[in-house]
Amino acid sequence: MKIAVLANKEQQEEWLAKGYNPNVEIIWNDVNAQADAYFDLLFESNGTAFKTVLDKPIFVNAVITTCQQLPDNYIRLNAWNGFLKRNIIEIALIKNETIVKQIMNTLGWEYQLTADEPGFITARIIAMIINEAYFALQDNVSTKEEIDIAMKLGTNYPYGPFEWCNKIGLPNIYLLLKTLNQTDSRYQPSDKLIEELKSIV
Repeated sequence: MKIAVLANKEQQEEWLAKGYNPNVEIIWNDVNAQADAYFDLLFESNGTAFKTVLDKPIFVNAVITTCQQLPDNYIRLNAWNGFLKRNIIEIALIKNETIVKQIMNTLGWEYQLTADEPGFITARIIAMIINEAYFALQDNVSTKEEIDIAMKLGTNYPYGPFEWCNKIGLPNIYLLLKTLNQTDSRYQPSDKLIEELKSIV
């Protein structure tokens, strides 16, 4: 099986660290590649790259965009920085479940189907934790460094909330929170998060 993958350096490193069936041929960062399946891990930052591919499955890193907004051959997965190397990949789809199973089994990757909603499951949780950390920072509870240390020691997370935020990107976190806040006020972005976002944009 040939799989074409568009990825930034960190995503490529995570893919390689995760490992995959050596019988699968990976074609890196070639938008004109001919393959059996496609992975566009840059989708939410760059838009559709494999525009001419209409009859093959395209897995897109679409954490915020839902399948309802995508072509029929697109399959959502959570490939934000730090998420691809996890033991289980989160995937959302409307159809093509048999194809997903075949490709994931061929790669040797475990996956979990989730509801087709913005943020999947894990990204929603991490975004909420990051937002709460910004509320704590806003209330002068502690510093970013101390909050990160406390979360890692207290929960055994691989990263603290601000480390997660740096890895994922504050604009991604804000956009997810803003999207979720349209239907759930618990996701209202903190003023401190918005203030910091304005300083980097």
